[in-house]
Amino acid sequence: MRGWSVFFAAPHRAMFLGGTVQGLLGMLWWAVNLGAQHAGLYSVTVWAPHLPAYLPLSWMHGLLMIYGFFPFFIFGFLITAAPRWQGAPEVTKSVYATSFLLMMAGWVGVDAGLFLPGLLPVGLGLVLAGWLVGANALLGVARHANPERRHVWVVAIALGLGVSGLAAFLAYVVGGPGPAWLVEWALMIGLWGFLLPVLVTVAHRMLPFFSSGVIPKYLLRRPYWALWLLLAAFAAHILLALAGQAHWLWLADLPAALATLYLSVIWQFRRGLAVRILAVLHIGFAWLTVALALYAAQSLAGLAGYGILGLAPLHALTIGFFTSMLLGMVSRVTLGHSGRSVAADAAMWLAFWGMQATAVLRIAAELLGECCSGPGPFNLMWLAALCWLAAFGGWSLRYAPAYWRARVDGKPG
Repeated sequence: MRGWSVFFAAPHRAMFLGGTVQGLLGMLWWAVNLGAQHAGLYSVTVWAPHLPAYLPLSWMHGLLMIYGFFPFFIFGFLITAAPRWQGAPEVTKSVYATSFLLMMAGWVGVDAGLFLPGLLPVGLGLVLAGWLVGANALLGVARHANPERRHVWVVAIALGLGVSGLAAFLAYVVGGPGPAWLVEWALMIGLWGFLLPVLVTVAHRMLPFFSSGVIPKYLLRRPYWALWLLLAAFAAHILLALAGQAHWLWLADLPAALATLYLSVIWQFRRGLAVRILAVLHIGFAWLTVALALYAAQSLAGLAGYGILGLAPLHALTIGFFTSMLLGMVSRVTLGHSGRSVAADAAMWLAFWGMQATAVLRIAAELLGECCSGPGPFNLMWLAALCWLAAFGGWSLRYAPAYWRARVDGKPG
């Protein structure tokens, strides 16, 4: 029983381990698929998940990463940090343990459903139930009286949008298939209505705070107009994309790119590079400017009648920004809450740069196309997936044991 007591001693322990396992499984499944479909290393018939035709593998990849990988870490971080932001009571163990167990059982069902599709609705239903438990707990934290609760309310609303996206995917699967717009909504809202607002809001609160503790004579600045502009731009992107107006997305994405560039400047990007654990966050946030600029360029080119960049903007966002920021934030929490020094060790630093290489490889696969990324062992999409697995796998070997071991300083939690 002591092992379970340690494992559930703090919300981040179980949630972070769940995200670690789901990330590795989800990307391993995708890498094997890429090895068949794009690298041509073996026949597709050798690798044949028994999914129905109305569930393309790319949709499942989006589901596994948007709703399976990142949310465990988001729930673990927010259930740990948000009550402290608000001066609210901590979320009880029974609540976050229930949320974790439902989500984990659900993703076991979804993962098995890649080969036994009948399990997909059951698995997604359990995941949704776990989300509702965790999101309701964070909504309670947001309602706690506090003069400064804008950040918590933003992430609570974003979690609600994520619930709608997950429910839409479940409705599509149960409908066998339901209308395709349900999946379009699920993937769009998962990226632009859930993940992006949550990570930008956490960065807005935490990145200058972390910087102020490291950079001498640092002026802590959190301009709320920039946060509101970004959230409005993300909402506009969703509406334009769902309306089929991709050539006008630059109206939302270009101002957003300029706003994130401004934030990087006032948060002293260059000085932040002097300390590794801070550099990870500053570089990760800089990827958001790159991604939004690529989206704007792609939209402007479309307005002129040209199709460019492919999925490069998407992967600058998801690998460059999302995953880099995740590594930085989760590593800090893991080190600090295991009683260790909060400093980027070799494993974290190598994993971070491995993820930067992954982003570059995946973007290069889009920009170079078949001329340099054709079938074979050097297919860039396949190599990017392997690089992701190597980087995150190395990080997991170093950090995951902290989630089931007691703190090294003997303190509770």
